[in-house]
Amino acid sequence: MKLLKVLLYTSLLVGLATLATSADQTWTGQISDSMCGASHAKMTSAHAGMADRDCAQACIKAGGKYVFVSDGKVFKIANQDLALLPMHAGHTVRLTGDMRGDTITVSNIVMPANK
Repeated sequence: MKLLKVLLYTSLLVGLATLATSADQTWTGQISDSMCGASHAKMTSAHAGMADRDCAQACIKAGGKYVFVSDGKVFKIANQDLALLPMHAGHTVRLTGDMRGDTITVSNIVMPANK
């Protein structure tokens, strides 16, 4: 009986540890594209009046993937079919998700509150 309790508690602790490591985190940064990454400057300077959003949308249409840029680092986005991505392309946002290595599975994207 004592062994059963030890196994039960061990299983419970392992389960809780797994949940703790996969908790969502929130970052502030920009939804960009894999072609431009951290900077749209080359494209926007070549095309007068083009904003970061226009550039990101054009690059996605041309085959690029959505990425998230925070503190100059570019992170891949696992769930490319998330409906919030095209809505926020080129925007600075607060992104919530689960990061594994350099890839984020996004659970939510919101515009940051105005200061």
